[in-house]
Amino acid sequence: VQLVESGGGLVQAGGSLRLSCAASGRTFSSDVMGWFRQVPGKARQFVAGIRSGGTTNYADSVKGRFTISRDNAKNTVFLQMNSLKPEDTALYLCASGRYSTRTWDYVNWGPGTQVTVSS
Repeated sequence: VQLVESGGGLVQAGGSLRLSCAASGRTFSSDVMGWFRQVPGKARQFVAGIRSGGTTNYADSVKGRFTISRDNAKNTVFLQMNSLKPEDTALYLCASGRYSTRTWDYVNWGPGTQVTVSS
């Protein structure tokens, strides 16, 4: 499966962005999908995950602010990000794999979309 993220950009602190991840290559309705983020020089960090049936989990740092969702008919997973903070600035990547917070449990990765939050 190929994954392509979109929706990143520059936003002021307190603002919102909605990221999308489009999957192609095969049906992804049964796949676990996840969002991660990475800052240069730091380890890739789990943000949110969603099972095929809609069960979700989040990193503590984004709980209550970010929402992951999916549209299986459109082979797309979303990340709605509200109340953004400068520390949310990162390259955001989507991935498919096992329901986990660990990067090595995800086998397919998109190239990422940059999110920059100004103070």
